[in-house]
Amino acid sequence: MFIDSHCHLDRLDLAALGTDLEGALATARARGVDHFLCIGVDLESLPAVLAVAEAHGDVSASVGVHPLHLDALEPEIERLVELAAHPRVVAIGETGLDYHYEQEKPEDQQRRFRKHIEAARRCGKPLIVHTRAARADTLRLLREEGAPAGVLHCFTEDWATAEAALDLGFYISFSGIVTFGNAVELREVARRVPDDRLLIETDSPWLAPVPYRGKTNQPAYVVEVARAVAGLRGISPEALGEQTSENFRRLFGVG
Repeated sequence: MFIDSHCHLDRLDLAALGTDLEGALATARARGVDHFLCIGVDLESLPAVLAVAEAHGDVSASVGVHPLHLDALEPEIERLVELAAHPRVVAIGETGLDYHYEQEKPEDQQRRFRKHIEAARRCGKPLIVHTRAARADTLRLLREEGAPAGVLHCFTEDWATAEAALDLGFYISFSGIVTFGNAVELREVARRVPDDRLLIETDSPWLAPVPYRGKTNQPAYVVEVARAVAGLRGISPEALGEQTSENFRRLFGVG
């Protein structure tokens, strides 16, 4: 019924959750979550991401280097394409730009972002984009590099940014942030995104939604994101889950 389109299963705080990975996945499945996309954030930890996907038929993986991981191994286009050929890998990313925490040498992030876009173009897989405090440059590079379809994950920008991304063929994914009290503008965006371009995620272990805010996030909580977004759009959580799952499968070619 639900898909967590962006989570970091290899980084879950299992001690805080009081379980192991199998338990966390079982909890999510019991709540109707039937697929998980485990996201790569650097090449050094990629083996752990792939191991999770290889061990579970309902887990897919992505390959990429997070824009804030500037101390991580520089991703080369050929290497990204090679890694993306793994049968459990369905996307390139997460990649993108984040000037909120890292404002020096934006050209380093931009160079790496361009490499990911080119890798996605070459291997024909969608792009998972992280953008924060960098909306203009993010959209500019996507246009300049002719980015393939993808998703702006954990979306926190305004409607103008969402609309521009939609025009480029991108999907918009909402996390637990949409449940936060101060996310008024974001909730308006969540109302307006077209049905066929909408995704939901946890970005766990971070950003737990209300009523779990402040606790360790886990994939089971994507149901709370679904409830919040469904309420904004005047539909049932089940209908929202069905639509976003269909969108996920269309974008990532899963199922």
